[in-house]
Amino acid sequence: MTQAFDIVIVGAGMVGAALATGLGREGFSVAMVDRAPAPGFDPDSAPDIRVSALSAGSERYLQSLGAWNHILGMRATPYRRLAVWDETRHPLSNLLPRTSNQVEFDANRLNTSHLGHIVENSVTQQGLWQAAEAESSVTILAGNGVTGITKTGEQAIVALENGAQLSAPLVIGADGAQSRVRDMAGIGVTRNQYGQQAMIISVRYQGPVQDITWQGFHPSGPRAFLPLYAAGSDHPGESRASLVWYDSPEEIVRLKSLSSEALMAEIQQAFPAELPQLTHIEDRASFPIARQHAKHYSAGRIVLVGDAAHTINPLAGQGVNLGFQDAQCLQSILKEARRAGRDLADASVLANYEAQRRPANRRMMYAMDAFYHMFSNQIPPVHLLRNLGLGAARALPFARNQVARYAMGIDDGLPVVIRQLTARLPGLNQL
Repeated sequence: MTQAFDIVIVGAGMVGAALATGLGREGFSVAMVDRAPAPGFDPDSAPDIRVSALSAGSERYLQSLGAWNHILGMRATPYRRLAVWDETRHPLSNLLPRTSNQVEFDANRLNTSHLGHIVENSVTQQGLWQAAEAESSVTILAGNGVTGITKTGEQAIVALENGAQLSAPLVIGADGAQSRVRDMAGIGVTRNQYGQQAMIISVRYQGPVQDITWQGFHPSGPRAFLPLYAAGSDHPGESRASLVWYDSPEEIVRLKSLSSEALMAEIQQAFPAELPQLTHIEDRASFPIARQHAKHYSAGRIVLVGDAAHTINPLAGQGVNLGFQDAQCLQSILKEARRAGRDLADASVLANYEAQRRPANRRMMYAMDAFYHMFSNQIPPVHLLRNLGLGAARALPFARNQVARYAMGIDDGLPVVIRQLTARLPGLNQL
C-alpha cells in the first residue's frame, strides 16, 4: 500500500526537520523519513561533541518554526563577542609593517544583545523534532531507510526498507554530505579535499561560562574555543566548552592517541593564552575537511538542501546556517508555487530555488576558502595581505561590522573588505 503526501523529505537532521516543520506550518502534508531513531536529550549527560554556532538569522528562523523555545529549554549558550587573531610569524615578519593581529566583534557595537548561540547539534535537532511533532500534517517515519526512488507520471515513489512506499510530487534530499538521494537522482558533485583535518574536543574548564568565542590562526591551522554551559553541581566552579584543533592528518592521529592528561597538557601549551585552565577532557573526535558542491540542486522530482547540496570549510561554523537559509528559501518558493497552482517539481520552480541559493552558498564558500588560503600558508605576499586585512578590519569599524553582520545572517552580501582582500588569491573563482 502506498501513502500519498505533498512532499517527502529524506533526512531528519537539523535542516530536514526544519524544512518539514516549516512546510507543515504552510499546510503541506509532509513525510519526514530517516534511518536513525528519534533524537533524545538527557540534561545530566555530557554535551554532544557536535556543536554549531547558530547565527542571529538562524535563531529568527527557529523562532518562526516554534523550535527555539524548545532549544532554550534544553541548552544553548549565547556569545556576545567573537575574536579572531593571527598567531603565525613569518621569518620575514620583521620586514612587514607592524599591524595589530587581533580583531574583536562585539554585540554592543552592533546594537544587539548577542552575536549568536553555540548549540549542540542534537539539541537543535531535538527542538526541531518537537516542533515537527506538533504539526498535524507532518508524519515522522523514523528508523526507515530509503531503498529507491522512481518516477511515475506526476509522482515520485519512495521505497522504504520496511517495504512501505510513499508517493509525492516532490522529494527533498536533506540526508547529508554523503546523500543517497543525490546519488539516486544522478547528481554529481565537485569536491576539494583540504590538507588538514579537524579535531573536536569536549572539555571542562575552571571558571564561569564565557561570553566570547574565538579563533586563533596558526601555521598548521586554526584553533578555536566555543563556550557551552556550566558543568553543574557535580563539578562546581567549572564550565564546559568545545575546542577545535585543525592540523595535518598525521598530527591529528597522534593527538587522538594521547591519554586525556597528555592531550590536556598539549592543548594548554598549543592553544592561545586566552584559553582558560582546563580540568577534564570528556570526548574527542576528528573528521576530514572538504568543500563539496552539487553540480545541480535538482533533477526531475528531486531537490537538494543543506549538506546534500553543499559542504564548506567549517572555519566559522556556517554550514548549518546555510542549510537553514536553503530551507527558508525552498519553503517560500514551494508556497508560492502551490498558490499559483503549479507542479511543485516544475523545472522552473526548482530552477528559481537554485538561482537564489547557489550564488549565496558560493559566496560563503568563497569567504571560507579565502580565510583558509590566507591563514594556511606563510607565503610573504599572502602573509602581508593577511596582516593588512586584520589591521584594516580592526581600524575600520564599518568594515568590521560588515563582516559581523554577514556572519550573523543579517546581511547576505559578501562584505567588500573580504572581496577586496581576496580578489587576487588563486583558485577562489572556481568555487
